[in-house]
Amino acid sequence: MGKERGKKFLDWVVHTKLYIQALAKWLLLAVVTGTCCGIIGSLFHIGVHKVTQLRAEHPWLLWCLPLAGLAIVAFYKLTGTEGQGTNDIIDEVHHGKGLSIGLLPAIFLGTVLTHLCGGSAGREGAALQMGGTIGYHAGRLCNLDDRDLRTATMAGMAAFFSALFGTPLGATMFAIMVISVGVFYHAALIPCLTASLVAFWVSLAMGVEPTRFTVAAPMLEAGMMTRVAILAALCALVSILFCNTIHFAEHQMQKHIPNPWVRVMAGGLAVVALTYLAGSTDYNGAGMEIVTAAIEQGVANPEAFLLKTLFTAVTLAAGFKGGEVVPSFFVGATFGCVVGPLLGIPAGFAAALGLAAVFCGATNCPMASTFLAIELFGDGGLLYLAVTCGISYMLSGYNGLYSSQTILYSKLKAQYINVRTNHHHAGALHAEPPAAVGTGSGGEQRR
Repeated sequence: MGKERGKKFLDWVVHTKLYIQALAKWLLLAVVTGTCCGIIGSLFHIGVHKVTQLRAEHPWLLWCLPLAGLAIVAFYKLTGTEGQGTNDIIDEVHHGKGLSIGLLPAIFLGTVLTHLCGGSAGREGAALQMGGTIGYHAGRLCNLDDRDLRTATMAGMAAFFSALFGTPLGATMFAIMVISVGVFYHAALIPCLTASLVAFWVSLAMGVEPTRFTVAAPMLEAGMMTRVAILAALCALVSILFCNTIHFAEHQMQKHIPNPWVRVMAGGLAVVALTYLAGSTDYNGAGMEIVTAAIEQGVANPEAFLLKTLFTAVTLAAGFKGGEVVPSFFVGATFGCVVGPLLGIPAGFAAALGLAAVFCGATNCPMASTFLAIELFGDGGLLYLAVTCGISYMLSGYNGLYSSQTILYSKLKAQYINVRTNHHHAGALHAEPPAAVGTGSGGEQRR
């Protein structure tokens, strides 16, 4: 009896040691990754902010957009990263494809040049790519195995996102959930959350203000919830329009202008022409000032969400760099601001709901979208925000910004489907869960 108890105690000590070693490993890696992402992310944020101010002071820089495009194409070729983007980061987590360190300076420079000269793009694409690259190579320096490298990549994604937006919890949830919709990588929670917090604190120390909006939420009541649900359904349609327009533009530009040098020149000239046709520079750059006006002042032009969708689609399809998340913020906030009052929802709050709903529909991340919205707007309208994200997620179908993203479970029923976004519809035949092929350590089935 004593020997058996002694053996159990020794087993407990061995297992406890493994857990402690794993925790120490991930905390150390997360601190290193978070620090690097916090520093580079802050410099990136400051750089984009400075060039945006410079463009506002010198409107003629818009005419340099085609030349900036040529510089971007040249630099991507020089670093051997042409054609790489956010989908490659997702593929690294899925399949362990590996990431080139050259992607870090390429997306940094490409995004700064795009914003300097008035391309319509955001920052999160750069955040996910730079953060994922930093996390991946930090993991390689620590000699992590293939599976752990994927977790390290997610930690970098979360950290850089957190540094840019000042939303550590939303960034953590987004990095963990955007890869495979329907599963939660629990093993990545501590690495991602720790890296996000460290990056957030570093960005604060470097003077980067977190993104926050001041908006009042109405009292919780059934009538208002019904109106919010209607707005969420409409925002789901807007998210479908936004995603499909971007993918359509990309496909058509590559099909009809296969040469990247010519394509980026043509796209740059198209953005210049669109700017003069619109008679406004509101749709150049990220457009966060328009988002702020919609949420905090309840002011937006009725056509703003359509024009921003068009500007962003042309910019990204041509080969300019940045991301789609901030443009989705713009589209959702302006649409909500305009349509919300027609439904009896205060314009500012409707803009906040629209931002969360379109972001959710475009990324297929309802929980991450809810957490992100709470950090951006506060928890006053928590239930409204949660319902909005849930409805938008369900009604947006299997569309999305990232074609490498997989949706493992149906949006309509508890059924395993394992499909990629933009390659499935609700009436398609469903895949079955793969059979267990073995048993991993701890008795877990491996799929």
